[in-house]
Amino acid sequence: MKIGELASKCELAPSAIRYYESRGLLKSVTRKSNGYRIYTEDAVILLKVIVNAKQAGFSLDEIKQILPADASNWEHDKLVKVINVKIKDIENLQAQLRKNKSKLKEVLRAIESKPSDMACKDNAKKVLGKI
Repeated sequence: MKIGELASKCELAPSAIRYYESRGLLKSVTRKSNGYRIYTEDAVILLKVIVNAKQAGFSLDEIKQILPADASNWEHDKLVKVINVKIKDIENLQAQLRKNKSKLKEVLRAIESKPSDMACKDNAKKVLGKI
């Protein structure tokens, strides 16, 4: 299929498909003598994996590590390992975000409970120095 049909099936812009190809994520592309790209049905599967993996927080480099040359040769152990690493990364990020949220709430409480005899700029210096 040509790039326009593939783009339509995957709900992507042709430029996005060309970009993924240039990054080495789509390898099963052939070119006709007129320069047109021709894609197999595997490209549909791989592009959907790329889009879903990006939405799950994977970088293109991480996605490239797990994508097979064609959609029929997935490496089970590699997939499990990479997904477990991403889950751990997300858990670490969640923990850091919880700490950040807690700290910001603490700062907000300190700003909102500014002593009436203290200038706002003095309170800001005091409170914001704790961030």
